[in-house]
Amino acid sequence: MRKLFITLTLFMLPVALFAQSESEEIRLSEPVEVTENYEVFGSKFTLVDKPLSLNSVISNSNQYNEKEVLITTTISKVCQKKSCFFIAQDGELTARITFKDYSFFVPTKSSGKNVTIQGVFEKKIITEAKAKHYAEDAGADPDGIKGDQVEYSIVATSVKIEK
Repeated sequence: MRKLFITLTLFMLPVALFAQSESEEIRLSEPVEVTENYEVFGSKFTLVDKPLSLNSVISNSNQYNEKEVLITTTISKVCQKKSCFFIAQDGELTARITFKDYSFFVPTKSSGKNVTIQGVFEKKIITEAKAKHYAEDAGADPDGIKGDQVEYSIVATSVKIEK
């Protein structure tokens, strides 16, 4: 089931949303903190724990479900329309990252950068019908999808992007 989720996550939105274009970077939010090494978007961090890996949180998803987490990972793809979400990746595991109340966004040219994220982690089940719908929207063959699928996400309050 996890492998199918990874495939769906990578292909469930139109590829055009993710294409890193040659155009100018879109920055709809100003960082709340800037240093030579990183920028922080959203709120300042309130958790002081050592960050976990995305892999660790997903591998122990029942322990972290619906809890606030502090993780480090890599941005694999950013929505190119408004940068209103991104896909975080750790090895083959992925999670969809959105922003609390859509109160901030990350720069569109953040793909490939290392990040630290504070937010609420969620593991949820997507119905087979919804998973097939996502596959169709992405131009993939929905016939290979059987049964409910697992989706991982984080609603972030703070995102630190390394330069």
